[in-house]
Amino acid sequence: MGVEEKIKEIVIEQLGVNPEQVTLEASFTDDLGADSLGAMELIMALEEEFGLEISQDDAEKIITVGDAIQYVIKRKEEEGGGEEEGGEEEV
Repeated sequence: MGVEEKIKEIVIEQLGVNPEQVTLEASFTDDLGADSLGAMELIMALEEEFGLEISQDDAEKIITVGDAIQYVIKRKEEEGGGEEEGGEEEV
């Protein structure tokens, strides 16, 4: 599963929304109904899933599903991971 699919899955699970609502342009607060606590929990879920630490400044810039996908891909590329899934080590 790629980054985009995994993030969409996390959004659906965390916010309890229908899959068809989760588009790249969907705003977490305006379109998907996240309050400040829901947005914070979503950021924490992304940190855990992708092994990232997302600063408060960066978190405030992640407004849409597309923003989250771009952010995670960029961070993983900076860390040399590309779009590979985290969590499993190659032997």
